[in-house]
Amino acid sequence: MKRTLVLAVAATLGWSAQAATQVTRYELIAENGKRIGEQVVERDDDGLNRVRFIYKDNGRGPELTEQFRLAPDGTLTEYTVKGNSTYGAVVDDHFELKNGKAIWKSTSEKGEQTVSGGAMYVPLNSSGEMNSIAITALAARPDGKLPLLPSGTLTQKKLDEIQVSAGGKTQTVQLLAQTGIGLSPQFYWATTGAKPRLFALVMPGFATLTEDGWKEVGKVLAERQKIAESKMLTDLAGKLQHKLSGLTVVRNARIFDSEKATVGAPSDVYVLRGRISAILPAGSPVRGAVNELDAAGRIMIPGMFDMHGHVGRWEGGLNLAAGVTTVRDMGNDNDQLQAMLDENADGRLLGPQIVPAGFLEGESPYSSNGGFVIKDLPQAKNAIDWYAEHGYPQLKIYNSFPKAILKDTVAYAHSRGMRVSGHIPVGLRAHEALDAGYDEIQHINQVMLNFLATPETETRTLERFILPSEKVAALDFNSPVVKNFISRLKTKQTVIDPTLATFAFLKQKDGDINAPFAPIAEHMPPDVKRNFYVGTMKIADEATARRYEKSYAKMVEFVGLLYKAGVPIVAGTDEMAGFTLQAELELLVKAGLTPAQTLQVATLNGARYTRTLHERGSIATGKLADLVLVDGDPTRNIADIRKVAAVITRGYLVYPHEVDKELGILPFVKDAPVLKALAPVSSSHASGGNEAAMQRLGGTARHQH
Repeated sequence: MKRTLVLAVAATLGWSAQAATQVTRYELIAENGKRIGEQVVERDDDGLNRVRFIYKDNGRGPELTEQFRLAPDGTLTEYTVKGNSTYGAVVDDHFELKNGKAIWKSTSEKGEQTVSGGAMYVPLNSSGEMNSIAITALAARPDGKLPLLPSGTLTQKKLDEIQVSAGGKTQTVQLLAQTGIGLSPQFYWATTGAKPRLFALVMPGFATLTEDGWKEVGKVLAERQKIAESKMLTDLAGKLQHKLSGLTVVRNARIFDSEKATVGAPSDVYVLRGRISAILPAGSPVRGAVNELDAAGRIMIPGMFDMHGHVGRWEGGLNLAAGVTTVRDMGNDNDQLQAMLDENADGRLLGPQIVPAGFLEGESPYSSNGGFVIKDLPQAKNAIDWYAEHGYPQLKIYNSFPKAILKDTVAYAHSRGMRVSGHIPVGLRAHEALDAGYDEIQHINQVMLNFLATPETETRTLERFILPSEKVAALDFNSPVVKNFISRLKTKQTVIDPTLATFAFLKQKDGDINAPFAPIAEHMPPDVKRNFYVGTMKIADEATARRYEKSYAKMVEFVGLLYKAGVPIVAGTDEMAGFTLQAELELLVKAGLTPAQTLQVATLNGARYTRTLHERGSIATGKLADLVLVDGDPTRNIADIRKVAAVITRGYLVYPHEVDKELGILPFVKDAPVLKALAPVSSSHASGGNEAAMQRLGGTARHQH
């Protein structure tokens, strides 16, 4: 669901190359070697430029055409892009700079601004060529800064340089990191010289865009880029993670009991080496603690779980700042995820703990290209063996998985001790996935399709979103087929991971803010806020909009019915890290859960269905010290969950306001509790080291008989 590329793709055919036209071609290759897209740039000698860029992955992808002209400083004077976005929304964006006045209009916004000294317009949907233009324009700026329209400033710095060879050609390229758009740096490989341009765009774990004829250098560039990124990430982690050395006492915290869904009396919680060593009544004598954090009566909840993430290396701070200390990764590039698990364990990566689910897809033109993509049962078993041997507690099956081998695959995964969940493979419905042994279903649309799809419904395309949007509004929840299905889910204790906040895009019109992000919009950098208003689906008219709105409201209602019936629910996102989970909890309350029950879902249920309940999910002596201090009372007003004041996890203290400031976000909490050093207290049997000398002096080893 998340928008993986900052690229847009143009899919217009029939251009006729002219004699004076220069053509540059790029191809987009998935991590598994499959070609999934292309970009073609045509430059005429009269200054007109045209771009065609398209990619398709997981049954969807953008198709856009661009046409533009440049000013002498390399910025845009005219720009037009048309086509459709990843999920089918109409893209129609126009920009013009004339006589010092910039005017732009798209399907979601319009504006104008006086410009002096040059500025670069940032389209809401664009191709990789727009990145190339920015690279060239920035190289020509004496101050290294490029003003952006509608707002912001773009900068770039060189991180690396390498000479690459392919097909008898050699090229020197440089790695650039751009900042000023989005919440993390963007990395590009560019040519060198006075007018550098885009050479390659490497997205580790997903795909690589390279100039035609250079795809074989993608892996070399990816490895060099990972090294450069790792250094930046390690520096970031060192800056924002505060190591808790020795015994730390968190005083005067009101603990949320996730098992009873109640708040207890003020307590002092002791933390040592990443675990809870003691919980005592507030004000109890302190014996030997070296650090103190005064919670000042704040609510303390267990670290929350995002049960539907696709973890990236740069988003960990957003999760921690939101109080998310564990993410269940529901599909990733296997090598990339293994590297992140190592970095996380070593403290080199700012982020929550990760519980991996193994991604298993079937080969088809609609395949998602992460994890393992298989054709038959032996390949499926081989993938399951790999996941089991790497400690994955769960398997996630995807849309194109062969239905003929589903039951045997699920049985084999169970025999290896793994839970099984996923989308419903094409040609099947949810009740048939239960027959095959599913323990869990991902996404509310996959659940609703049980009542709407037929064996002929092509659920590997956008139809899996369009059909529920069109039909759920008229679905009778009191019908026998619906009631029987809910009863079966309850009997089997099948877990539902609805990701309601993510699916709010089904009803969002261009120009309207995506509702889950409305409470945080004013805290975001302007360019991030701007994207909240970009629609995802193609909603043709007001009647369609009303129908989609009603369908989405009934999906939310249905999750409430499931919960009340005793069907286990977990809280997941599949969207913007951290903030989306907070929105998911609000939607669970809207579905009928109390705020306290919702927190129970986000903590206790998360631990239960990741099989980590023995060490997470509640605040108890001996468990991991995954602790979140919150201003206000989210057990009464779930919106207070955005007021996270401090987070302790993996033996570190993280301040959300520090993370927010680093990312350009206006903090949600002003006065966070301050960690204070306590005066050292001696222990009656404390001793230094040098045991060998002590043995020689005393003639015996130290024993206390």
